[in-house]
Amino acid sequence: MRDRQVSRDARRAREFEAFVAGAAGRLLHTATLLTAEAPDANPRARRLLTLALAHVYARWDRLRGEDPYDCARQYLATRFARATWHQYVAPAPARARRPDPGNPLAALAPQERLILVLRLYEGVAEEQVAALLGLPMERVHTICDRATSAVLHPVGRSAARAVGTKAAAS
Repeated sequence: MRDRQVSRDARRAREFEAFVAGAAGRLLHTATLLTAEAPDANPRARRLLTLALAHVYARWDRLRGEDPYDCARQYLATRFARATWHQYVAPAPARARRPDPGNPLAALAPQERLILVLRLYEGVAEEQVAALLGLPMERVHTICDRATSAVLHPVGRSAARAVGTKAAAS
Protein backbone atom coordinates (compact mmCIF):
# COMPACT_ATOMS: atom_id res chain seq x y z
CA MET A 1 0.00 0.00 0.00
CA ARG A 2 2.80 2.42 0.88
CA ASP A 3 4.60 1.60 -2.38
CA ARG A 4 1.49 2.51 -4.32
CA GLN A 5 1.27 5.90 -2.57
CA VAL A 6 4.96 6.61 -3.23
CA SER A 7 4.51 5.66 -6.87
CA ARG A 8 1.43 7.87 -7.20
CA ASP A 9 3.22 10.82 -5.59
CA ALA A 10 6.23 10.37 -7.89
CA ARG A 11 3.96 10.24 -10.95
CA ARG A 12 2.09 13.35 -9.76
CA ALA A 13 5.39 15.20 -9.27
CA ARG A 14 6.61 14.21 -12.76
CA GLU A 15 3.34 15.28 -14.38
CA PHE A 16 3.36 18.62 -12.58
CA GLU A 17 7.02 19.23 -13.44
CA ALA A 18 6.26 18.55 -17.09
CA PHE A 19 3.34 20.99 -16.94
CA VAL A 20 5.51 23.68 -15.35
CA ALA A 21 8.29 23.13 -17.89
CA GLY A 22 5.82 23.61 -20.73
CA ALA A 23 3.56 26.36 -19.38
CA ALA A 24 5.56 28.47 -16.93
CA GLY A 25 7.17 30.66 -19.60
CA ARG A 26 3.90 31.66 -21.21
CA LEU A 27 2.19 32.10 -17.83
CA LEU A 28 5.04 34.34 -16.67
CA HIS A 29 4.72 36.41 -19.84
CA THR A 30 0.97 36.71 -19.24
CA ALA A 31 1.57 37.80 -15.65
CA THR A 32 4.19 40.31 -16.81
CA LEU A 33 1.71 41.77 -19.30
CA LEU A 34 -0.93 42.01 -16.57
CA THR A 35 1.36 43.84 -14.17
CA ALA A 36 2.90 45.94 -16.98
CA GLU A 37 6.36 45.40 -15.50
CA ALA A 38 9.59 45.22 -17.43
CA PRO A 39 10.33 41.62 -18.52
CA ASP A 40 13.67 41.58 -16.72
CA ALA A 41 12.35 43.19 -13.51
CA ASN A 42 8.99 41.66 -12.73
CA PRO A 43 8.64 40.70 -9.06
CA ARG A 44 4.84 41.12 -8.99
CA ALA A 45 4.47 38.93 -12.08
CA ARG A 46 6.72 36.26 -10.58
CA ARG A 47 4.69 36.32 -7.39
CA LEU A 48 1.45 35.95 -9.37
CA LEU A 49 2.98 33.02 -11.26
CA THR A 50 4.15 31.34 -8.06
CA LEU A 51 0.70 31.66 -6.50
CA ALA A 52 -1.01 30.33 -9.64
CA LEU A 53 1.31 27.32 -9.87
CA ALA A 54 0.85 26.60 -6.16
CA HIS A 55 -2.91 26.73 -6.67
CA VAL A 56 -2.75 24.32 -9.61
CA TYR A 57 -0.44 21.96 -7.69
CA ALA A 58 -2.87 21.89 -4.77
CA ARG A 59 -5.71 21.00 -7.15
CA TRP A 60 -3.68 18.68 -9.39
CA ASP A 61 -5.40 15.44 -8.34
CA ARG A 62 -8.87 17.00 -8.64
CA LEU A 63 -8.43 18.51 -12.12
CA ARG A 64 -9.83 15.38 -13.82
CA GLY A 65 -10.26 16.40 -17.43
CA GLU A 66 -9.72 20.14 -16.84
CA ASP A 67 -6.83 21.85 -18.53
CA PRO A 68 -4.27 22.84 -15.88
CA TYR A 69 -3.19 25.79 -18.05
CA ASP A 70 -6.74 27.18 -18.03
CA CYS A 71 -6.89 26.73 -14.28
CA ALA A 72 -3.59 28.60 -13.82
CA ARG A 73 -4.62 31.38 -16.23
CA GLN A 74 -7.95 31.81 -14.47
CA TYR A 75 -6.22 32.01 -11.10
CA LEU A 76 -3.73 34.56 -12.48
CA ALA A 77 -6.57 36.74 -13.73
CA THR A 78 -8.68 36.58 -10.58
CA ARG A 79 -5.68 37.09 -8.30
CA PHE A 80 -4.56 40.10 -10.37
CA ALA A 81 -8.07 41.59 -10.31
CA ARG A 82 -8.35 41.05 -6.56
CA ALA A 83 -4.91 42.53 -5.88
CA THR A 84 -5.75 45.54 -8.03
CA TRP A 85 -8.97 46.08 -6.10
CA HIS A 86 -7.10 45.91 -2.78
CA GLN A 87 -4.55 48.37 -4.15
CA TYR A 88 -7.30 50.98 -4.45
CA VAL A 89 -8.89 50.14 -1.11
CA ALA A 90 -5.66 50.23 0.92
CA PRO A 91 -2.90 51.76 -1.20
CA ALA A 92 0.63 50.49 -0.77
CA PRO A 93 3.70 52.64 -1.44
CA ALA A 94 3.45 54.04 -4.97
CA ARG A 95 6.92 52.83 -5.97
CA ALA A 96 5.98 49.21 -5.34
CA ARG A 97 2.91 49.33 -7.60
CA ARG A 98 4.13 51.49 -10.48
CA PRO A 99 4.18 49.81 -13.94
CA ASP A 100 7.12 50.14 -16.32
CA PRO A 101 6.67 53.50 -18.14
CA GLY A 102 8.16 52.05 -21.35
CA ASN A 103 5.47 49.38 -21.53
CA PRO A 104 2.58 50.36 -23.82
CA LEU A 105 0.15 48.56 -21.49
CA ALA A 106 1.20 50.75 -18.55
CA ALA A 107 -1.09 53.56 -19.71
CA LEU A 108 -4.13 51.29 -19.40
CA ALA A 109 -6.24 50.89 -16.30
CA PRO A 110 -5.78 47.47 -14.64
CA GLN A 111 -9.20 46.24 -15.81
CA GLU A 112 -8.47 47.31 -19.38
CA ARG A 113 -5.08 45.58 -19.22
CA LEU A 114 -6.65 42.39 -17.82
CA ILE A 115 -9.33 42.21 -20.49
CA LEU A 116 -6.92 43.07 -23.31
CA VAL A 117 -4.41 40.41 -22.24
CA LEU A 118 -7.06 37.73 -21.81
CA ARG A 119 -8.79 38.51 -25.10
CA LEU A 120 -5.89 39.25 -27.43
CA TYR A 121 -2.83 37.54 -25.97
CA GLU A 122 -4.50 34.50 -24.40
CA GLY A 123 -7.36 34.24 -26.93
CA VAL A 124 -10.08 33.77 -24.33
CA ALA A 125 -13.60 34.25 -25.68
CA GLU A 126 -15.60 37.32 -24.63
CA GLU A 127 -18.19 35.11 -22.95
CA GLN A 128 -15.54 33.46 -20.78
CA VAL A 129 -13.90 36.78 -19.84
CA ALA A 130 -17.30 38.23 -18.95
CA ALA A 131 -18.11 35.22 -16.78
CA LEU A 132 -14.69 35.29 -15.12
CA LEU A 133 -14.95 38.99 -14.25
CA GLY A 134 -18.69 39.10 -13.59
CA LEU A 135 -19.30 41.72 -16.27
CA PRO A 136 -21.83 41.88 -19.11
CA MET A 137 -20.42 40.69 -22.43
CA GLU A 138 -21.09 44.08 -24.04
CA ARG A 139 -19.02 45.79 -21.34
CA VAL A 140 -16.09 43.42 -21.96
CA HIS A 141 -16.34 44.14 -25.70
CA THR A 142 -16.38 47.91 -25.10
CA ILE A 143 -13.44 47.83 -22.68
CA CYS A 144 -11.41 45.63 -25.05
CA ASP A 145 -12.09 47.98 -27.98
CA ARG A 146 -11.15 51.05 -25.91
CA ALA A 147 -7.96 49.40 -24.61
CA THR A 148 -6.95 48.25 -28.08
CA SER A 149 -7.46 51.75 -29.43
CA ALA A 150 -5.43 53.25 -26.57
CA VAL A 151 -2.51 50.88 -27.24
CA LEU A 152 -2.59 51.37 -31.01
CA HIS A 153 -3.12 55.14 -30.89
CA PRO A 154 -1.59 56.43 -27.64
CA VAL A 155 -1.41 60.03 -28.86
CA GLY A 156 -5.12 60.06 -29.67
CA ARG A 157 -6.01 59.09 -26.14
CA SER A 158 -3.98 61.86 -24.50
CA ALA A 159 -5.24 64.35 -27.07
CA ALA A 160 -8.83 63.33 -26.30
CA ARG A 161 -8.17 63.88 -22.59
CA ALA A 162 -6.69 67.32 -23.32
CA VAL A 163 -9.73 68.28 -25.41
CA GLY A 164 -12.02 67.04 -22.64
CA THR A 165 -10.08 69.08 -20.07
CA LYS A 166 -10.28 72.24 -22.23
CA ALA A 167 -14.01 71.72 -22.79
CA ALA A 168 -14.59 71.26 -19.04
CA ALA A 169 -12.59 74.43 -18.27
CA SER A 170 -14.75 76.53 -20.64
